[in-house]
Amino acid sequence: MIELEGVPELIDPVMICAFEGWNDAGDAASTAVGHLDREWKGEVFASLDAEDYYDFQVNRPTVALEGGVRKITWPTTRLSVVRADTGEKSRDLVLVRGIEPSMRWRSFCNEILGYAHELGVEMVVILGALLGDTPHTRPVPVSGVTSDPDLARSLDLEETRYEGPTGIVGVLQEACAHAGVPAVSLWAAVPHYVSQPPNPKATLALLNRLEDLITVRIPLGELTEDSRAWQLGVDQLAAEDSEVAEYVQSLEEARDTAELPEASGEAIAREFERYLRRRDGQPGPAGGHATESGGLEGGTGGPGAPYLRDPSTGHGRPRKPSPKDEVAKDDDAEDTGGGTEDGAKDVDGAKDADSAEEADDAKEADDSQEADDGQGAEDRDASRRDEGGTDRGGDGDEGSGSDR
Repeated sequence: MIELEGVPELIDPVMICAFEGWNDAGDAASTAVGHLDREWKGEVFASLDAEDYYDFQVNRPTVALEGGVRKITWPTTRLSVVRADTGEKSRDLVLVRGIEPSMRWRSFCNEILGYAHELGVEMVVILGALLGDTPHTRPVPVSGVTSDPDLARSLDLEETRYEGPTGIVGVLQEACAHAGVPAVSLWAAVPHYVSQPPNPKATLALLNRLEDLITVRIPLGELTEDSRAWQLGVDQLAAEDSEVAEYVQSLEEARDTAELPEASGEAIAREFERYLRRRDGQPGPAGGHATESGGLEGGTGGPGAPYLRDPSTGHGRPRKPSPKDEVAKDDDAEDTGGGTEDGAKDVDGAKDADSAEEADDAKEADDSQEADDGQGAEDRDASRRDEGGTDRGGDGDEGSGSDR
């Protein structure tokens, strides 16, 4: 039975989950949830019974001395709640952090979903990290996937098409889908040749993508500096080994070639939006992307943005015209002469001039066509003479007619 004593009523709660083990290359995902818990001072309100889900010969308990007293810490999954308050907007995050269970995965997922139901969670976001052929010198790729087609469209995500072995991340996402709970998985690709934890660059990439998704600015603390220091350290190690350096260069070339189409359009718009958001200290929309008119669909946009995100449904809706738009329309009308008598006269005069010019052009075209017809007749007569052999040599040698 789930008991939630001491947990206050939550504001627009989102559940963020990460599990150590097979789904957590470089500990990037579990470190991301730990960062949220530390920055916002999370309070643990529940933990799952370790004996129900863990093989202690695989995930052994640890012992430590606290005040001269020995204390055993059992491997488990804990739930805490934090208030993400950025001044402009507040929402609560339910953080689920633990180790991938050894057994009873369906019961494990049902218990987590039971907490989500009792807390009124609006969406579940599961973080993961995998090993990939990606260079450490480039931005960490983060893919967002979901099983819900509507959610994929509204949040600019991919529908999952993966087939093969899966971990608790995939199982929990599918359990959410069956339970009717919106769920998203964010996966960071960690360079396989430097997979040892920690990987602050991958953690930072996950938090940046999560920030876009939940529309709350996340304090990054020292992660940015740690990410730079990590990359410099890997650069030095790669420079000491020529084979590794050549391999990294080949990965860079492959990555740059694959991303050439992304060098403009949606990728640039997304990064520029994040830059403006961080400069102004404001959270941004989930899944905003560039539109043909130059605005940002799903974003704050501006006069050029045709759509805004409906906060109640998450779908796009027509943007209401602003006073600036009305002023712009009036200015355009004055420039074209619309709405005034003089403007109407100017337009009529322009039409008459255009009609006269079109008549002259038509007459010139007729004259040119007649000339072309006459020239064409002469060419056809000459061609017939050639076919009759008048240009062939008198001794039987063929002239230019043989080229046909």
